[in-house]
Amino acid sequence: HEPMYHLLSMLAMTDLILSTAGVPKTLSIFWLGAREITFPGCLTQMFFLHYSFVLDSAILMTMAFDRYVAICSPLRYNTILTPKTIIKIAVGISFRSFCIILPDVFLLTRLPFCRTRIIPHTYCEHIGVARLACADISINIWYGFCVPIMTVISDVILIAVSYTLILCAVFRLPSRDARQKALGTCGSHVCVILMFYTP
Repeated sequence: HEPMYHLLSMLAMTDLILSTAGVPKTLSIFWLGAREITFPGCLTQMFFLHYSFVLDSAILMTMAFDRYVAICSPLRYNTILTPKTIIKIAVGISFRSFCIILPDVFLLTRLPFCRTRIIPHTYCEHIGVARLACADISINIWYGFCVPIMTVISDVILIAVSYTLILCAVFRLPSRDARQKALGTCGSHVCVILMFYTP
């Protein structure tokens, strides 16, 4: 179970980044009436919000892979998911999230802003900020459209494939107790996935 504990700690740290990026400014808006944020502050908040969301999705996908290996290849679990492999996966998904979200910042810094500077949200969101520009934002719109496809949608597809393979393996098990035990190990992860991906 050690790899899952590492993944859960990564998920907790990422959620801490997510809440730390958005909640303080939101609280200052509601409690103190501080309705302004600097442009660099807005870009920083936007980067960390989007980065941690994409990283959360990638961690959930990695957890689905962990469950797949644990159920479909239990005897090889410790040789496949070694601590070194988990570190490589963690660095890989962190780098992926960073590389996918960083262009958002550069796409916004190139834009001139001459209209109202009021964001219709309590946090800085890429398209919400881009719509305030007085230049063509079609690149921002297309990139904003591609990011969910490259990240969240592909992660959901891979999670669905993992759980389809898990279900196929579970229903091939001979005893009902073995099936229930195998499905029981996935129950909490499925609940977390549903809470994360459903509005």
